[in-house]
Amino acid sequence: MSDPTTTSLPKDNLIQIGLRATGDIHYQLSPEELIRDALRRKEGVLSSTGALVIRTGEFTGRSPKDRYIVKDSITADTIHWNDFNQPMEEKYFHVILNEMTTFLDSRPELWVRDCYVCADPRHRLNIRVVTETPAISLFAYNMFLRPTDEELEHFNPDWRILSAPGLKLDPVACGIRQPNAVVISFRHKMILLAGTGYTGETKKAIFTILNYLLPKEKNILSMHCSANIGREGDTAIFFGLSGTGKTTLSADPQRKLIGDDEHGWTDDNIFNFEGGCYAKCINLKEDKEPEIFQAIRPGALVENIRFYPGTDIINFEDGSITENTRVSYPLSYIGNSLEPSVGDMPKNIFFLTCDAYGVLPPVSRLTPGQAMYQFISGYTAKVAGTETGITEPKPTFSACFGAPFLPLHPGHYAGILGRKMKEHGVKVWMINTGWSGGPYLKGSRIRLAYTRAMITAALEGCLDNVDYDTHSIFGVAMPRTCPGVPGGILNPRNAWPDPAAYDKMASDVASWFINNFKKYEDGVTPEVRNAAPVTGTQK
Repeated sequence: MSDPTTTSLPKDNLIQIGLRATGDIHYQLSPEELIRDALRRKEGVLSSTGALVIRTGEFTGRSPKDRYIVKDSITADTIHWNDFNQPMEEKYFHVILNEMTTFLDSRPELWVRDCYVCADPRHRLNIRVVTETPAISLFAYNMFLRPTDEELEHFNPDWRILSAPGLKLDPVACGIRQPNAVVISFRHKMILLAGTGYTGETKKAIFTILNYLLPKEKNILSMHCSANIGREGDTAIFFGLSGTGKTTLSADPQRKLIGDDEHGWTDDNIFNFEGGCYAKCINLKEDKEPEIFQAIRPGALVENIRFYPGTDIINFEDGSITENTRVSYPLSYIGNSLEPSVGDMPKNIFFLTCDAYGVLPPVSRLTPGQAMYQFISGYTAKVAGTETGITEPKPTFSACFGAPFLPLHPGHYAGILGRKMKEHGVKVWMINTGWSGGPYLKGSRIRLAYTRAMITAALEGCLDNVDYDTHSIFGVAMPRTCPGVPGGILNPRNAWPDPAAYDKMASDVASWFINNFKKYEDGVTPEVRNAAPVTGTQK
């Protein structure tokens, strides 16, 4: 095992960003060394499986209201400024950078990791992560792609991340809301993370910059999605918000997993941005999600869980710290993952939604206009158990299934999706994993076996030559038959005991779509606007 206080990283590389680098610099440590350091510093403990377990402190999730993008000549007219993309004057960036470098210089030791994102080498982006904790360095090892020793010899970072979870900023002096902040500067190619130990901020900050650089500069569609590939090279993409079944449905033992969260779509492939998985583990059970369960082993980093009293055995059902319990691990921990994580052009795209109102069809095929409309809408419904405090269904819309991470107008991403869908003849399906025969507590949840059968039928072309009906309000095409699925649920209106009650509920849900979409209408084409649902008063 190498000496953790020696490094081949020239200190000049740190000095040029304002760090004096007077303490011990732990460069490119192995997971075993990082775990040893975390245990030495009492930052975490080992579970019975050998995974490192940590607490992330005050923040157990992202803090969207405390994330800022520096507004300068590069970003002023290109960023879609909104509640997620909050502008920061450049002078405050320099204040925060100075505070961070002063703070990090005061630490007796720092951890530095060189890594990269984008599995397609044509679009690789080198990242250097400088942090005060070995746990965050372990997270970077797990989640990002790992250079070879030969690549490290000539490694030059394109972007740098400074992470100081122990630093509390002065909100007035720094022009921020409270003592924590995530700051992105496209001019300086830096991400500053202060006052938060939640590791997901690191991952999503990188995703945000890719969502700006790839679509804007390379016409690559950046996507918040999972992806897998069949034996014949047929790639499938799965979009879906929390609770829709994205991870479960994309983990198919008959197909190789390209990745579970972030991908790019070029003119000739699909590629994973990351080198790992960051999975929720609340209520995790081996029989339901064996891949994740078995990945919680030495090298994995588990956040904000509790043990059974008097043991080192994880109690996955305990959400007393947070419902957002998480584990990060390398993609190689998944047995059927694809290496390298680059797939062929997609043939099928699935929009997953958990419609708690029993309105949307279990499976429907979308036109390009409808696909762009539904993509921008990013609809699902949160139900009890999805988040703390949710006791009844709550409609949720997140543009492109990832609104907090989109620096550009959602119409920009939807436009690329529409062009690629048309150019390559990609089929887009909407899959409702929610309720049928009535709303939440009245109808019944669509069986997972039926959902899997619908996806399999779409992948195998079994829905290409069947008869379809058109939904009277949403206009989507509903197959009359599907192998392995009772015909009585394929048209949702027929599954309700009271068709008039269905019509009323469908009209209500349609009105939510229409009202949500108003804020995007100016940035989309007539083809997209015309794909909106039609309420009873409009027909």
